Amino acid sequence: MEHIDIHGYLNKSANREEMFTYIFENYSQRVYNYIYYRVNSHYTAEDLMSTVFEKIMLKIDSYSEKKASFEVWLFAIARNVLNDHFRSLKRHTFFSLDIIRDLISKQPGPEEKMIANEANNKLLNCLKSLSEEERHIIALKFGANLKNVEIAEVLGTSSNNVGVMLFRIIKKLKILMEKEGYMYE
Repeated sequence: MEHIDIHGYLNKSANREEMFTYIFENYSQRVYNYIYYRVNSHYTAEDLMSTVFEKIMLKIDSYSEKKASFEVWLFAIARNVLNDHFRSLKRHTFFSLDIIRDLISKQPGPEEKMIANEANNKLLNCLKSLSEEERHIIALKFGANLKNVEIAEVLGTSSNNVGVMLFRIIKKLKILMEKEGYMYE
């Protein structure tokens, strides 16, 4: 993954629009994937992703390369947006229309789509049985596509510890998937 020289952009205020375009084009899919792994709703993930990029635009001047890499800073913002989202859900227990939209949009299709949906549903069910921290680590690794060193910076731990945690979580997921009847090819 190519690393961006944010300071080069920040020092040239005329290029801020170009910088935000570059950041969005290079990180939006990873941020979306990270959020989607956590919320399991396309609509909510899109809304939260836009909030993340809004905060990045507002806080870009506070970014310091001395404190953390840009990716770690960006995903810390994404994590905080997710935490705010989950806190608000705990305060306001309501029926989400996003769930209905997702269900309606998943109309049965050809056999391959049904098999893929079944496998995805099994995986999502297994992910739901993980702890909040385990889901967070999986989302950082596979949704955000961060390296163990970057995940360690976000979590405030060592990269070796992240590797051990990932190994255990994936082993746990494999066992859960096998219990769900998922067959590996």
